[in-house]
Amino acid sequence: MSEQRWPHHLEDTISNELRINERIHVPEVRLVGPNGEQIGIVRVEQAMQLAREHDLDLVEVAAEARPPVCKLMDYGKFKYEAAQKARESRRNQSNTVLKEMKLRPKIDDHDYETKKGHVVRFLRGGDKVKITIMFRGREQSRPELGQNLLRKLAEDVKDDGFIEQSPKLEGRNMHMVVAPTRKKSEARAGQAEEKARKQAQREADAALDKAAEVRMREAAKGQPKKKRGPADNMDPDIDL
Repeated sequence: MSEQRWPHHLEDTISNELRINERIHVPEVRLVGPNGEQIGIVRVEQAMQLAREHDLDLVEVAAEARPPVCKLMDYGKFKYEAAQKARESRRNQSNTVLKEMKLRPKIDDHDYETKKGHVVRFLRGGDKVKITIMFRGREQSRPELGQNLLRKLAEDVKDDGFIEQSPKLEGRNMHMVVAPTRKKSEARAGQAEEKARKQAQREADAALDKAAEVRMREAAKGQPKKKRGPADNMDPDIDL
């Protein structure tokens, strides 16, 4: 059977409980072929006949349409592939943690770089970060300080995250949410690869150090030993 290609507007209407074949009780249907081609409005009996001729099922994919939309497909194969996709999605899905980083509007450069590093680390770990600017006293009359700081931070971390929630002022604080560019599962895979790379590098360095030590020992064995004379056993402070 040919590969199934679903129109996007049909994919959204497919549910887990679809009426197929003899369970479709309507006089006519809008029929879609096995490759997504539009066949048109036909009698349901004609659609059933086409399904039998192609050894496929007639599946109602949009019951609310008038007339209902049906598709010729291998329903067993479709259900199997849908279950596989759902299983893969569950396996790759991880709970995204919302971290929070708090800054002051007039933060100094050193503290800014430190906190920016934490934000980057969170994003590379696949977590979202809620950035909170805390205003105090007269700072509340200058919200542009917080907006400029959030804009700068978003620009500095754009390789690892994007603005999911634009800056919003709530009371004395201004918030912005930055989401990671990579999924949690991808981030974890990347971290595992980096950990394996570092471990391999440490093992290689240790092997090189051991080889250098062996060479030094071998070189020392080839050197003639110095013979000790009477003077070697004498106290150098004794006057002869």
